[in-house]
Amino acid sequence: MQRMSASGEGWAIASLDELGEGYGFRKVRKGLGVEAFGINAIVMPPGIETGFHWHDEQDEVYFVHVGEIEMTFGDGTTHRISAGGFAHVTAPVQRKIKNVGSGDATYIIVGAKGGYVGRDGQPADPARLG
Repeated sequence: MQRMSASGEGWAIASLDELGEGYGFRKVRKGLGVEAFGINAIVMPPGIETGFHWHDEQDEVYFVHVGEIEMTFGDGTTHRISAGGFAHVTAPVQRKIKNVGSGDATYIIVGAKGGYVGRDGQPADPARLG
């Protein structure tokens, strides 16, 4: 079992290193107990490229945390995305990723279907906070 930095009723916190080691997928969803959407981190060494893939149903948002990646889409266009950059890709669009930086690249992928929930936040009751 993976060690979590902290967890409680309805919340969990972990570092990237606690969710796995080496290159490849870090199972964020499983490690934190996320059920409402998919989320993973990928750590990729320089020069490595994924194959093309697409999805039946889920859109994905990519966030580059460290490094620089290049995304190539099924229509042949290619774009570089540096640390701090985002990309949204709809389910049927083919995409592949290459680490084009000189060091490791780490990017986060959030996948979901079903649409936007809307603003549903509510103010907390200060008397219930402890």
